[in-house]
Amino acid sequence: MVNLKGRDFLKLLDFTSEEIEYLIDYAAELKAQKKAGQKHRIHEGKNVALIFEKTSTRTRCSFEVAASDLGMGSTYLAEGSQIGKKESIADTARVLSSMFDGIEYRGYGQEIVEELAKYSSVPVWNGLTNEFHPTQILADFLTIKEHFGYLKGINFVYMGDARYNMGNSLMVGCAKMGLNFTACAPKKYFPDEKLIAECEKIAAQTGSKLSFIENPMEAVKNANVIYTDVWVSMGEPIEVWQERIDDLAPYQVNKPLMDAADENCVFMHCLPAYHDHKTAVGKEMGEKFNREAMEVTDEVFESEKSIVFQEAENRMHTIKAVMAATL
Repeated sequence: MVNLKGRDFLKLLDFTSEEIEYLIDYAAELKAQKKAGQKHRIHEGKNVALIFEKTSTRTRCSFEVAASDLGMGSTYLAEGSQIGKKESIADTARVLSSMFDGIEYRGYGQEIVEELAKYSSVPVWNGLTNEFHPTQILADFLTIKEHFGYLKGINFVYMGDARYNMGNSLMVGCAKMGLNFTACAPKKYFPDEKLIAECEKIAAQTGSKLSFIENPMEAVKNANVIYTDVWVSMGEPIEVWQERIDDLAPYQVNKPLMDAADENCVFMHCLPAYHDHKTAVGKEMGEKFNREAMEVTDEVFESEKSIVFQEAENRMHTIKAVMAATL
């Protein structure tokens, strides 16, 4: 019997395959209850603090709606918070954990959320750091399981810059759960060698195969899932975009790439996506770099193969499972 009460949720490396599977299945159960109109206010009267040093749509809304569904209050802390400014991380953790039953952090270095957890007396949840994004991977895997019926043996290809939170977390998640993971990008965009070595050890026990390929058409052969993210990490200046575009343009997810994969292959993206000019940022990027789309074309993003909005909804259900289980 899996028992996660009192646990922090900082990165998937901290959890066993059984524990991750439990959270995915629990999320599916909570999702079914919500769809059926069944209330599940199992943490009535509790309160959670939501620290956001980076902007958010899906993560913030997921935590707030999930907290409400579970019967909890939530307090959003952004630029008004003293965290890391007039007050240390350790002091913030001790203050907040004396008032709240759980703390979420979305921001910069992984060391920040780790320090929060060290000094907090209540569970701390990682809503995104530069290095890891574990709640996103739970949503991704729930979506894959809903679509295919299983996880183990799925051929998963990540296109683009795999050095940061999404590439890292997807590689860890695939290794833990037995999916075959391929990072496809120029070699300088491959994940850190130490993390690759750690994941190789995990993969040897779960049957997962890890591959790192520079040729897009070779990488997507037999792919069940093609996944991408924006070509620039949150908070990076616009000046770095030209180098990224020059390097990663051959790795754009477009119709020829999808056609080269398995006929039942689906497209996934953690969002937001630069697939058209419908947003102010998208228009600015398109005009500045003379492109209609960046990491994915509108044709693929809006196609029947795209399951990005099912994936986005599942952020809420999986975050709810993490909070419900650890509280």
